[in-house]
Amino acid sequence: MQMKNLARIALVSAAFGTAASAAPFLAIGDGAELFVTGTLGIRVDDNILFSETNEISDTIFDINPGIEITFGKNAAFSGSLTLVDSFANYSDNSKYNTNLFSGDFGSKFDDGKLKLNFSTGFHELNQNSPDTKDLVRRDEFVVKTGAEIEVSQITSVGVAVKFNHINYKPKGYGDSDDLVVPVNFYYKWTPKIDLSAGYQYRSYEISGSSGKDSTDHFFNVGARGEFTEKLKGSVAVGVTTRKFSGGDDETLPGVEGSLSYALTPKTSINAGVTNEFGTTPQGQQQKLLTFSVGAVSEIDAQWSVNANLSHRSAEYYNIAKSRTDDYFEGVVGVGYTVNSYVKLNASLTYRNNDSDLKGNSFTNNVFALSASFRY
Repeated sequence: MQMKNLARIALVSAAFGTAASAAPFLAIGDGAELFVTGTLGIRVDDNILFSETNEISDTIFDINPGIEITFGKNAAFSGSLTLVDSFANYSDNSKYNTNLFSGDFGSKFDDGKLKLNFSTGFHELNQNSPDTKDLVRRDEFVVKTGAEIEVSQITSVGVAVKFNHINYKPKGYGDSDDLVVPVNFYYKWTPKIDLSAGYQYRSYEISGSSGKDSTDHFFNVGARGEFTEKLKGSVAVGVTTRKFSGGDDETLPGVEGSLSYALTPKTSINAGVTNEFGTTPQGQQQKLLTFSVGAVSEIDAQWSVNANLSHRSAEYYNIAKSRTDDYFEGVVGVGYTVNSYVKLNASLTYRNNDSDLKGNSFTNNVFALSASFRY
């Protein structure tokens, strides 16, 4: 164990030493570049398991070395590959120490008339959430692809496919396959605003006797683009119906919205809202209404500050006793850019889950400091 820890420290020390003397990147071909990346951080967490009755605090040290390869700079076809090996070391609860890998590839093509994108990723995770407490270990595989083609000067059609597979390691959680296929027709109402009419198909399959497979159908209308000189984004509203493998169904108003407002040239405000169905890893059905609002401000060339507030209301149904969970999360942070290679960050996160189910409420506070580099 001592040799393993020394190896980790040596790796990070070597990386920072190289950053001070090496070239900022390695060219590996026409338009292709190799970057070395990494994060060195510390977190002080007062409730690492999101528990109401067994609050365990700890100090966690994070070491995340990685590499990034980019290609197609300033070209119609471009993309990147990112690989990261993440080490989390708990000071007082070493049984939660992890060494996890993640890899992501993304690419896009845009010639003005045809837009294509593709991304895929594999992530080893060991984190909790309101639905997965106690640091649940799982693997996630994601594939996303989409295309938008210009039909005429004022119309276009967009189609996408999103697939997400999650494999849970502990018992009591069901592996899931989540397939989403949105289709949208866009009409150019003004030079900067498109109106849309769309349909989204979703298939959710979960293993285990307690879970129900389901299909969702979201019919919607909306708009996207620059609504004013400072306001831009997209909004879609409609009706979503969830049909279960057993034959019954549920309906709710469907909403997807994401907006950004430029308060000043250096300060922006972002807001989002969704109203949709959900399924927990334990197989319980949910109606999820989520709101978020955040702000980012660049004080000068080196300093930046950010804040974000989000609220999720989860109504559980199709169970013996219905319940509602209200989850709130607030984050404030500050960043300092040392130079083009190194950035320092500090953040404070507050979480609170208020549940009708006994033992499922919790509060959590995390203070984090980190240094990230890319060269």
